[in-house]
Amino acid sequence: MTTALDWSARVGTVWAEEWRNTDRAFAGLAPYLDAAIRAAAPAGPFAALDIGCGAGATAAALAAARPDAHVTGADLSADLLAVAEARHRHANLAFRIGDALDTAAALAPLDLLVSRHGVMFFADPVAAFARLRGATRSGGRIVFSCFAAVADNPWATLVTPAAEGASGYVPGPFAFADRDRCAAILAKAGWAEATPTLVRFAYRVGEGDDPVEDAVAFLTRIGPAASRLRDAAPADRPALLARLRAALAAQRNGSVVDFPAAAWLWTARATGETI
Repeated sequence: MTTALDWSARVGTVWAEEWRNTDRAFAGLAPYLDAAIRAAAPAGPFAALDIGCGAGATAAALAAARPDAHVTGADLSADLLAVAEARHRHANLAFRIGDALDTAAALAPLDLLVSRHGVMFFADPVAAFARLRGATRSGGRIVFSCFAAVADNPWATLVTPAAEGASGYVPGPFAFADRDRCAAILAKAGWAEATPTLVRFAYRVGEGDDPVEDAVAFLTRIGPAASRLRDAAPADRPALLARLRAALAAQRNGSVVDFPAAAWLWTARATGETI
């Protein structure tokens, strides 16, 4: 399980080094998420928070689309925020290091909360979403993406079989894959009208003259294959790496390696009063 300490240290550093590849992987999803965020944004000036903003792509897209908004991106990783600040310069965009829950409370009342795959790591998701709801104006919105079922994301099981369905919430990339579980979490936390939309997209893991090796370089640093290789006994790693390379070669299509992927886009409305 990836912890807050991991994100503020080793994991955040790796993601900062790989931001081009992670943005590439989510390029097929980004237009759907950005459109859903724009649709949920209120008319007139408003305040928005990007939860786990990473290298800043989602926050920057909103800031560019709505110059009348004030957009803040929050992340635990100083390295990721350094990339975000270097990449994106908008007068209405700022970045803050730290826990997004604390940032939300400091910026309350907020009108819009957004996230690209940044909300699946809370140790207590009901308490976390309740705090976010409490920092949001009554009637304000949240829009976030998260991976759907592992079975719809075959890139996640290239070197290890899919895990059996967990009986309860486990923080991680597929924590909100179960639509009913996520809906129940949001409802308990005070969010109304929670609506999921399934988006299927191409998850690009490699491209260029040698897209297979490009994909190997990416997936051995980020994702389930990287974790499996890191945790494996040294004697087992060559076979796992060979399995990964063979799976990627089989998926190659000319100069790219794409996998089918699926994500949920959730929207919900805040009820009650701000903190």
